[in-house]
Amino acid sequence: MWGIGKRDFVLFLLASAALGMTQSIDTSFFNNFLNDNYHLTITQRTLLEIPREFPGFAVVFVTGLLFAFGDLRTAAVANLLGGLGALGLAFWSPEYLPMIGWLTVYSMGQHLFMPMSNSIGMNLASDGHIGRRLGQINGVNTAVFLVTSLITAFLFRIINIDYHLAFSFSAGAFFLSAVLILCMTPHSGKRTGKRFILRQEYKVFYGLNILYGARKQIFITFGPWVLIKVFEQGVATFAVLSFLIAGIGIVFKPFIGHLIDSVGERFILAGEAITLIFICLGYAFTEGLLFTMGLGTMTLYVICALFILDQVLASVSMARATYLRKIALSADDVSPTLSMGMTMDHMVSMFVPWLGGFVWTVLGYQYVFICGAVIATLNLLLTTKMEPFTKLPDHTEAVV
Repeated sequence: MWGIGKRDFVLFLLASAALGMTQSIDTSFFNNFLNDNYHLTITQRTLLEIPREFPGFAVVFVTGLLFAFGDLRTAAVANLLGGLGALGLAFWSPEYLPMIGWLTVYSMGQHLFMPMSNSIGMNLASDGHIGRRLGQINGVNTAVFLVTSLITAFLFRIINIDYHLAFSFSAGAFFLSAVLILCMTPHSGKRTGKRFILRQEYKVFYGLNILYGARKQIFITFGPWVLIKVFEQGVATFAVLSFLIAGIGIVFKPFIGHLIDSVGERFILAGEAITLIFICLGYAFTEGLLFTMGLGTMTLYVICALFILDQVLASVSMARATYLRKIALSADDVSPTLSMGMTMDHMVSMFVPWLGGFVWTVLGYQYVFICGAVIATLNLLLTTKMEPFTKLPDHTEAVV
């Protein structure tokens, strides 16, 4: 008979696997769904990021309202909202305005789950192995993401999958994940601590999240939009790219978890920032440089490679969560501070798309990514303020 800890870990692995399906469908279909159904301009697409990202800003307040639920029940509520939003996008969004409403519900579910996922995953780990544990959870999630992307790419080339069907599958996966999480053993007794936490001791963590919000949104919005609008790529291309991203991620995510435990978060986040500088400069200058060299036909392949590399680096976000866990003054600070970090992230990311869209329209898409390189440079400088690995404790107690 399995112990409770092992049983809960397996249930959470299965829940994360189910969410891998929703993430693959979102990555493969969402931008083309917007383009094909609503024929958005770059300005309309960037303005849509305000309602899509607002739930991320509001997540600290929603988790405060759900404070008494604990992390597990809050995570289950998040997935129920994600499933409801997916059904709304599938069947109740014939026009642009209803789509915005259901997109907000869908996004609230996704954003509400993010800090809960890291908190729950770290609480299922033993001291000194939280990076390894998060790497395992993310690796399983990515394996399912890979299989789903492969099936999507195959089916779309043969039968041209309907968006209604895709979002229906996504809704089913969200609901399954909610059920699996509800089957886990909740922490006994009432949750203690504060609903909202803002401490001076966590200022570096907050700064990392703010810069991540700006950097992330440039690639969420403009990375795919370059492929769609500049290079005229469709769903099948994104499904193939998602498959490649997932294939690399199955190995890369556990490796990042291992590095967190062995060399520390500062090394990893500094490496991410340096890589992002080169990715942004690649987006900005590859087209002009290759055309000058007479190699213009290779531009799409280089941009796709940069897109894959950026998406793979998204898994480094677990290093911010583990860094907070190690510097936290109390275990009760972790979950609400993760939510506060997400809110700060989205204070920036709600408006970066609008500013980026203005830059794209006036100057060209290349200048959006030059701005991204500047943000990545600031991120690199901030990592020098992090506590070095040798000074980081890891003694907080789990509170699920």
